[in-house]
Amino acid sequence: MDSVLLYGEAEGYIQSLENMSLRDIGSPRWFRQHEFIEKLNMQAILNASANQEEFIKDLFVSLGKIPTLIHAMILTEVWKHKVLPIICKLQDFNPKSTFLLYMVIHHEATIINLLETIMYHKESSEAAGDSVLDLVDYCHRKLTLLAGRSVSGEIPTEDRITHTQLTDTASVQDLQRQSDMLEFEISIKALSVMCYITDHIESLSLSVLSRMLCTHNMPCVLVQLVEHCPWNRGTLEKYTEGKWRPVLPEDQLKLNKHDGQVWMALLNLMLKPDCQRKYDFNSFNKTQLLKLCGFLTEVVVDQLPNLLDLKQFLSQLALTDPVAPKKDLILEQVPEIWNNIVTENSNKWKAIAKFQVTHVFNPSESELREQASRLAQTYNLDVMENLIPDKPKCGACGRTGAKRCSRCQGEWYCNRECQVKHWPKHKPACKLMAEAIQRLQEELNISS
Repeated sequence: MDSVLLYGEAEGYIQSLENMSLRDIGSPRWFRQHEFIEKLNMQAILNASANQEEFIKDLFVSLGKIPTLIHAMILTEVWKHKVLPIICKLQDFNPKSTFLLYMVIHHEATIINLLETIMYHKESSEAAGDSVLDLVDYCHRKLTLLAGRSVSGEIPTEDRITHTQLTDTASVQDLQRQSDMLEFEISIKALSVMCYITDHIESLSLSVLSRMLCTHNMPCVLVQLVEHCPWNRGTLEKYTEGKWRPVLPEDQLKLNKHDGQVWMALLNLMLKPDCQRKYDFNSFNKTQLLKLCGFLTEVVVDQLPNLLDLKQFLSQLALTDPVAPKKDLILEQVPEIWNNIVTENSNKWKAIAKFQVTHVFNPSESELREQASRLAQTYNLDVMENLIPDKPKCGACGRTGAKRCSRCQGEWYCNRECQVKHWPKHKPACKLMAEAIQRLQEELNISS
């Protein structure tokens, strides 16, 4: 398979994207746009695996639709914080299926995944315009949450259910559990986006630099991530490629992608001249940054040689007190998307929740059947597997998987021995997924 979308199809999908209101979430118009973004995301993954990321990026840049993506992502974030909790508490909320709710929750993850692909390029950061400020704020919220949960030990210990495994969730509690696991994955993606923004900081406005260094103090947030490393579970497992994977003894000191992104973002924010002039190296910030010295071991520097410059800078910082930055009177831009959405819908949260429970998240059997059919086409299992650049891994030993669990279709194994060995651990999840598949098929009259 060479392509999922033709150029003209992708252009049409991107051109049709538009800003929506909070009340529109879950509507047929919203779901149509969700399907377009999902297909564009799959196309972007395919291009990235073939080293042709420019295809989707160029279309978003030329059509000026990156701000629309950012608006849709933050709109979903606001909905999750302000409307979803009310929906779950309403007494008349007793849906036949929570599947549609999960699709809305997943919308945010789809967009941040797409942004992770296209924001790698400098042209994308520039094309984002003023909305890059909103994106910086979004990433700060996610990274602060990630650091806080790591400190309190609230990092999910399970892998979330993917679209190839997704069926009807048994309860609102299960939906919330999946949402928490998805939030962790979103925060990891936000780290990638933040790293790319720092790569292109020289080409962005002074307001973006000020927002990261002065308003949010991103260097200190990144220090917290280095210190607590939320994607590592001791020396036993690391979160890699969207899953917790066992770490082989010889790989325990090896940096993964997320480690590298934190260090590269710190390198950009600490060593670039504009950043050094803008950042306030006061006693608190200095103390936090010097914590990094204990993590810049020879093993780490050998893997990322550029960190030698950061190590030398920190050695100098320990011996000096840099001059405080000049506090010039500057008119700075401020992010608007979150504030505009909240202001527009203030005191309307309950009304929106009641409207969506009545008209959106309580579909008839025919509506569920139609939606399931459309989503089955969007999340075609064979297409998704072709989009994955790496072969599936064995759930027991981590080697390349050759056969899938026939019951749940959600786990891979390299041979029969590994499948038998892993069965006691896999059995509970397999049973839940198999029962959920059967339940949804009975509800929607879909033949096995």
